[in-house]
Amino acid sequence: MVLLTGCGSGGGTHGKDSSKSGSPSAGPPSAPAESRAPSRGKGSKDPDDFNGDGHRDLLLSVPVGDDRKKPESLAPEQLAIVYGSSKGLDAATRTVHSRTDLGIPVGEQRPVSTEDVVAADLDGDGFSDIITPADNGKYVAEGNIRASRVLPYVTWGGPYGPGTADGPGGTGRSSGSGRSAGQKKATPVQLPSSVSRLGVEDLVRGDFNGDGHHDLAASAQNKSSTVLLYGPFSRYGAPARTSTALPWSEGGLVADDIDPTGKPRATSLLRYQADGEGQGGNVLYRAGKGTGPSTAGETLREGNAHAFGDFDGDGQRDVAVGDDGSRNNEPGHTTEPRDVDGSLAVYFGSGKGPATHRLPAPPKGARDAFGPGGYVAADPDGDGRDGILVATYKGATFIDGTKRTRVLRRGAAKTDGVKTPAKFRHARPVGAADFDGDGKDELVLNWGPGTFFGTYGRHPTHWWITEGATARDRTSFTTTSFTPAPS
Repeated sequence: MVLLTGCGSGGGTHGKDSSKSGSPSAGPPSAPAESRAPSRGKGSKDPDDFNGDGHRDLLLSVPVGDDRKKPESLAPEQLAIVYGSSKGLDAATRTVHSRTDLGIPVGEQRPVSTEDVVAADLDGDGFSDIITPADNGKYVAEGNIRASRVLPYVTWGGPYGPGTADGPGGTGRSSGSGRSAGQKKATPVQLPSSVSRLGVEDLVRGDFNGDGHHDLAASAQNKSSTVLLYGPFSRYGAPARTSTALPWSEGGLVADDIDPTGKPRATSLLRYQADGEGQGGNVLYRAGKGTGPSTAGETLREGNAHAFGDFDGDGQRDVAVGDDGSRNNEPGHTTEPRDVDGSLAVYFGSGKGPATHRLPAPPKGARDAFGPGGYVAADPDGDGRDGILVATYKGATFIDGTKRTRVLRRGAAKTDGVKTPAKFRHARPVGAADFDGDGKDELVLNWGPGTFFGTYGRHPTHWWITEGATARDRTSFTTTSFTPAPS
């Protein structure tokens, strides 16, 4: 893979595609076979290996009773896990989990979604747990803040996936139908007393001090601090220790990835400052082994898209920050400066840079208040250097140094009676992982019919797992059969 360093720095024009290999593969995704339960695992250090069998799995959200004639409806969501194998993801091996299955308090009946939950092996038993923020719908006050208390709840993992652990919080094996068998009540995470009244939000996972134990970070709802909860956790939800030394500010959190091999590395933490008018600011708290994130934050450029990776192949973790296309184009609103608009910057772990790259230009008049989406770090050729998969208004582009490859997948113009305008038929990139264990990342893209997905990126029903940045797929599937049809 070409080194992703300083090409395109300091202005220039928007990049042009250098490859036409990303044409869509033949045939749209289809419904997978009736689901079967995953095999029993022996344990793993990968937080995305839910049954501990040594293969990465994919966690995704599916609408309940997915009404394909009204895909824009805000249907409640459940969590689905598509399990991996030596041949990659197998959509026929899956489980689906509701709030009840996960043992989460009912509260406001809000859905469980991958936008909220976190997967991590908190107790270090080799089986990944699902941590879900939940509230009871009752408002409490602290100072001048009034909000519903939010606590993270842990559904303990087991050899057949979440909720199948023996001991506190588990009931045994998931059902062969692909539905979770249900479990005892999930375990609330114990928070520091300084934030326990209102709880936390913006939950992320990491290994912030690089000791090999999985940790959690979140924003205090009372605006007092950023809360770090260090593992291992007890089965009663108590972290090994906590820290509230990092400051709080408006916005959300993004954490570097835990190494899927289990090799300890300190994961840095980034706080982004969401800006309803355009691209917001960012502060990076670099993590150190044995010390955790530095309280001396490093101010980065503006940008609403972020991705951690090793973009120069030197073995150190870098972070990319840039334009995600979202901005308010109300009359009189100005665009960002040229060094922000239509570009991304890579900040290297070595301290060099940043290196700026121009992004593919959007079609004329395409920009609106939402934009095409974020960034994904990926190494599709397995050489140890990551590139960046960028969502655009025409699909996705993989940026690998000076080389740009369009990775296109498209939905049909009409799906189950639902028409989709041409401008909304391209799939969006949402992730990358080595699901088959060959040392090369597959890319994950999704799509949903109608205009709701095209505008907001919500409720996808079609999924593609690509063979790297090529036109070939390792697998593709729809999720419309994952939950019961509406009666």
